[in-house]
Amino acid sequence: RYCAVDDASQKLLENAMDNLALSARGLHRTFKISRTIADLAHSKNIKSEYIAEALSYRPKEQKVFV
Repeated sequence: RYCAVDDASQKLLENAMDNLALSARGLHRTFKISRTIADLAHSKNIKSEYIAEALSYRPKEQKVFV
């Protein structure tokens, strides 16, 4: 109800889960940030551009060589 997404947004989230190894917790956090961005833009629905912006805020993985 509060996090309605369109088909393009759903596809973007599916790709993020596959390519970025996004966990369920990561998906939930992405939704929360996307909802906040949509609220700031006075948008009722979450658009793919808001999801892309939320994903851009994720920290970059650091590779540790042992």
